[in-house]
Order: sequence, then C-alpha cells, then structure tokens
Amino acid sequence: MSTAIFRDELFLLHDPGFDHVERPDRLKVVYDQLDNPDIGKQFVFPAAKPASVDILRLNHSQAHIDRVAQTAGRTFDALDQDTTTSAKSYEAACLAAGAVVEGTRMVVTGEVDNCFALVRPPGHHAEPDRAMGFCLFNNVAIAAHYALEKLGLSRVLIVDWDLHHGNGTQRSFEDTDQVLYFSTHQFPYYPGTGALAETGRGRGEGYTVNVPLTGGLGDEHYARIFNDILAPITRQYKPELILVSAGYDTAHNDPLGGMSLTSDGFAYLTKKVMELAAEVCDGRLLLTLEGGYNLQSLANGVLVGLVELLGRTTLSDAAMAKLSQTAIAFPAFEAAQAAAAGRWRFP
Repeated sequence: MSTAIFRDELFLLHDPGFDHVERPDRLKVVYDQLDNPDIGKQFVFPAAKPASVDILRLNHSQAHIDRVAQTAGRTFDALDQDTTTSAKSYEAACLAAGAVVEGTRMVVTGEVDNCFALVRPPGHHAEPDRAMGFCLFNNVAIAAHYALEKLGLSRVLIVDWDLHHGNGTQRSFEDTDQVLYFSTHQFPYYPGTGALAETGRGRGEGYTVNVPLTGGLGDEHYARIFNDILAPITRQYKPELILVSAGYDTAHNDPLGGMSLTSDGFAYLTKKVMELAAEVCDGRLLLTLEGGYNLQSLANGVLVGLVELLGRTTLSDAAMAKLSQTAIAFPAFEAAQAAAAGRWRFP
C-alpha cells in the first residue's frame, strides 16, 4: 500500500494561546513518532500548497474568508469565544485546506492508495459563513466540493467519528444527495446539533445520517454502528470517494469527552472504512485530523490508524473477531437504525 501523510511545521505555528486544548503539541506528539526513521520510511510525504481563495470559496463565503484573513500577522484575535488565532493561523488554515484538497486529488487520481492529512486547525465545525469550535475553514467540506466540482465525482461519503457533531459539514451538504454525511457523536453536547431528526432537506433528505450517543460507549458499540448501520448504507450509496473526519476525543481518557474508545477501537474504525472503500470505490480514502486532546491517546489512535492504512493491523485475532462480530444491543443504535430506515435498508 502507498499511504501519503501531509505534515508541515506551519501547522505547529497556529497557537490559540492561553493553554488552549487545541494546542500545537497535538500534532507535535504525532510528528515526533513519524520522525523515527523506521516509521517514517513507510510513508510518502507530499508537499501541499495553500488553498487559494477560489478553493476556499467552494465552501465559504467571501466575507468569512476575509474575516479569517484579517487575523494574519496579529498576535491574538478571537473569531468566537472558543476560536482564537495567532499571527500564522490564517496561513496554517489555508495550508490545512490545501493539504486535504491535494490529498483528495492524489487519492482520486490513484497517485497514492490512501492518505492521512495531519493538519491543524481542524475544520468540521466551521460553517460556510463563520468559524467556530476551534475551526477556521472546513477542510473536509472544501475537499468534498473540490472532488465534485473539479474532479468530476458525483457521490462522496463523509464519515465523522469525532466526539462532537460536525455542524459545519452537515450544513454544507444538507440539501444535496451528492454528499452523504454520516456522524457518530456524543449528544447532547457541543455544538448541540446532530439529532436523529436532522436528516437533510429537499434533495438531500435522507443523506444526513446522525447517530447521537450517550456517554460511556466503547469499542464494541462503535463497531456495531459501523458494521450494521454505516456498512449497509455505504453499499447502497456507492460513493466514489470516502473522506473521514477523524477525531480522537472519543478516547477513554480525553479531557473533553465522555466516551471509552481504546486504540483497538480506532484501529477497527479505520480498518472498516478501508474495507468499505475497497469494496465500493477502488480504495479511495482520505482521513483528516479533527479533535483529540489527550496527547497519548491521540498519538496512539493516529498511529494504529496509519498501520491499518498500510494494509497491516495492530489488532489481535481475538479483538478482530470480537469487534467484527459484535451484536451488542443499546438504545442509541436501535434508534439511529430506525431513523435511517426511511431511506436505507438494513439486513
């Protein structure tokens, strides 16, 4: 397997300050692991260019782009109560969007088998007309628009396993059937969106699938959702590309979360989306980093995912059997499956 990783020191220069949880160390701990020659030599590290204003405008208003651009060179600025910037934040945000776009292009054209964009700032809370939730531009939404409008694709699946609902991504595509947005998230929790009843509108009705979850759920719960809700929907939708908003704040010890995923769980989720991509879209798969605020759990989750992307696994035979065959029952699963059954069929 040929796996591309996007990394850049510029992403470390976005510094929200004041001991903000979305701090540069989130990437540094991962980059330090990749600096090990035995690990790094297994990947390719393409260069990315900053997204142009025209590319940003695929998803964002000019007024929003101008507002973020105004932060350039300023030691500190606040776009909302949670979303602050430093002098290099605008440059980092443009490069983050550009990296996800370039990774998408490389995956679609077959230059690489798959890709992980290890970027900051994250993106899935950024709405077309505003920044929020630590996010300046919506990297995954920009990439999905790019795939549709510049690469000629017709159907894109976005899988969002971050602890928080990707309100910005949902809003970007809620009225189209060209993007299916699938989100697992703790609910009710920030940002307060992602209820079962939010299924899209107009032409997009049924193409938003939210799986709101209570806290305390772990590997088997997420595996059941991916095996028995995501998988059959993906097979019916037949996307030409799968993009993943990969958040690691569902880890058992994350300071912002209340979930219980372990490294085995993150490995399995990555393996499952890889299997689905191989089945329906020639393996076209890109992951981009969203949340995750316990540094060790974040690094572990990313690294086991990278092993999966290479076509290997850290999962034991026992763990693989347990997660692939789990029939664990819980109300959130049953409710989400019932809500999606208006459009999608389940075995």
